[in-house]
Amino acid sequence: MVERVKDFISRFYLALIIVFLYAPIAVLIVLSFNDSRSRVVWGGFTLRWYQVLFSNHQIMDALWTTIGLALLSAGIATLIGVLAALGIQAMRRRGYQVMMMFTNIPMLNADIVTGIALMLWFVRFMPLGFTSVLLAHITFNIPYVILSVMPKIKQMNLSVYEAARDLGAGAVYAFFKVLLPQLMSGIVAGFFMAFTMSMDDFVITYFTKGAGVNTLSTMIYGELKKGIKPEMYALSTLIFVTVFALLLVVNFLPKKKEKNL
Repeated sequence: MVERVKDFISRFYLALIIVFLYAPIAVLIVLSFNDSRSRVVWGGFTLRWYQVLFSNHQIMDALWTTIGLALLSAGIATLIGVLAALGIQAMRRRGYQVMMMFTNIPMLNADIVTGIALMLWFVRFMPLGFTSVLLAHITFNIPYVILSVMPKIKQMNLSVYEAARDLGAGAVYAFFKVLLPQLMSGIVAGFFMAFTMSMDDFVITYFTKGAGVNTLSTMIYGELKKGIKPEMYALSTLIFVTVFALLLVVNFLPKKKEKNL
């Protein structure tokens, strides 16, 4: 009896957490199909806000800027982060500890401090614009990539790489054919982590962007005084559905391949 009560409480607690996490998203999805602009009055089912969304040039420009910025910063940060992780792993113990300490600082530091510091740095050397935002995003994305790749480096078998070198493989060939496949899961995880952080960032983007550069987060912040437009509900719904579908593919495609093997 006691075990059943504990099981019920644990399941109820888990269900409560899921409700608190996803109820706001469910409300947002429902509002994206509401024909009324009111958030409390149901005006009937409609796809009008999705049509308005794709015809709104301001929102679409901010969306493409956000996606392009996230892809570029995540790709460059992944390249730098992988090379940095390999270099850190090759260091001696004291150097390794120092570098890992510096790697953790940007993650633990407040975003507003990082944003203001980067803004002051960029103002000194370049005008604020897309380039400054890109460099800022690369800067705060690199630690996430490093910390995603480091566990895979510790798990990989260096003897295979050394054996490939002994059999005549060049350093570059052995890296791409032996080491890289072992690190690929960590690299992919680091890329998606960097991409998500870049898409989600507001504070650092706000301080480092120039005039005429808008991401979704800064554009929504600027429209708060006027009120959120219903087409933003539609955009948020599309982003959520896309991310959810991507998570399904990433999680279930490897399992399907394992079953086929």
